[in-house]
Amino acid sequence: MISRYLTVVTALLLAVAADADEFNATGIVRDAVNHWRGLASDSVITMVIHRPDWERTMTIRAWTKGDDRSLVRVLEPRKDRGNSTLTDDNSMWSFSPKVNRVIKIPSSMMGQSWMGSDFSNKDVARADDIVDQYDHSILGVEEVDGITVYEIESVPHEEAAVVWGREVLRIREDHVVLTHRFFDQDGELVKTLTSLEIGEMGGRVIAQQQRMSKTESPDEWTEIQVVSVNYDVDLKDSLFTLSNLRNPRD
Repeated sequence: MISRYLTVVTALLLAVAADADEFNATGIVRDAVNHWRGLASDSVITMVIHRPDWERTMTIRAWTKGDDRSLVRVLEPRKDRGNSTLTDDNSMWSFSPKVNRVIKIPSSMMGQSWMGSDFSNKDVARADDIVDQYDHSILGVEEVDGITVYEIESVPHEEAAVVWGREVLRIREDHVVLTHRFFDQDGELVKTLTSLEIGEMGGRVIAQQQRMSKTESPDEWTEIQVVSVNYDVDLKDSLFTLSNLRNPRD
């Protein structure tokens, strides 16, 4: 009887420990997403798309508000100026001044390349699907230069409409993501986002320079460099509308 009781207690303790680990891991991922995006943000970013035989540089302005709205607009080069992407809740639209047309991006294309880069439409949207549609667990904890770093595995729910089989992140205790690895449904590593430079901007420590690289084509990559960023700014709701997407008033 005592043995059976101890077995039940042990099982309950293990279940509680597993729930606590899940809660902590989810909180770490959520804090990292919120830290990068903020309650509202206004940033200017340089993006370099590198290929073996050519390289292209773009300057982008991006605004975010809450956990479901973002607007990304190309400033340079001149030929791409005005190309924009709007995200509101689970919907995404793109606008091209050349054809003067707004196109709604279907969910099936959220994993496609944005502007020919190694970042997907979903990456640009800065969506928090990884928080809500994934189960998270801590794989390990280590100290790097005196800073605690958590390695977290994120596995999507069975019904989640995502392209990745799993994602693995290394997140510092100050919420900065060091690496973010994306694996396909067969468990093969497809691409990796690596923070190359970390520093203080906009009143917080962030990854100032990051590179997204392909596993099968290591000489193909895209780097983003944060030029400026302001957090918790007062942004009007009208900024995140189809009308402003087509006819910018910012």
